[in-house]
Amino acid sequence: MNNSHDEIKKLLEASRKLLNNEVINEDIRRQYGLLTEQGVDLTGDNVTQKINIAKSVDDTIDYETADDEYGNEEEESKDDKTQGYRISGGILVLHGKEQTDLELTTDEKIAFQETMDDFVAEVSDMVDFNKLNVYTNNVEWSGKLIEQDIEFFFSIGEENGIYIEGEMIKADDEFIGLLTKLNTYYQKFKSKWAKILASRKKTEK
Repeated sequence: MNNSHDEIKKLLEASRKLLNNEVINEDIRRQYGLLTEQGVDLTGDNVTQKINIAKSVDDTIDYETADDEYGNEEEESKDDKTQGYRISGGILVLHGKEQTDLELTTDEKIAFQETMDDFVAEVSDMVDFNKLNVYTNNVEWSGKLIEQDIEFFFSIGEENGIYIEGEMIKADDEFIGLLTKLNTYYQKFKSKWAKILASRKKTEK
């Protein structure tokens, strides 16, 4: 009887240790549907969620290093702060030095929603979007066109333009047509987010 009692005590202790391990705890919560959102900030139509980037389990991207999609490290000091927002399935990340730089405005939320909707309508509905980063002087956004197996990257800062990456892409009429669509859409994207950047700078002053 004592042996059985001791074994149960040992099992309980082991269970407690495992559950105190954050990673394992999250796995268990996910497995049994117990995952709860932390730092949720629902606004308006309940589609905006504030994400604690440093502790986010949903997204494995390391925002703290602020690498772009192609591994180039952004010039971002340790003093810079980041705050992510999940909006209708997409993620918008604000970067800044002050806490006020990380507050999402209604215009920014609408712009991001329109950015995703317009891309689906004008370029392709078979797309996986990555996070959209809003810096002080730049906006960067990327994703993958699933059907063509092509990754795109948009930037409106110093290295502004469209970048694409793929393997052995056939330069046929369909591909040329896709490039035309991307370029036409990029001009709209650049115009929209340049206005957002200008608006954020006015607010900072």
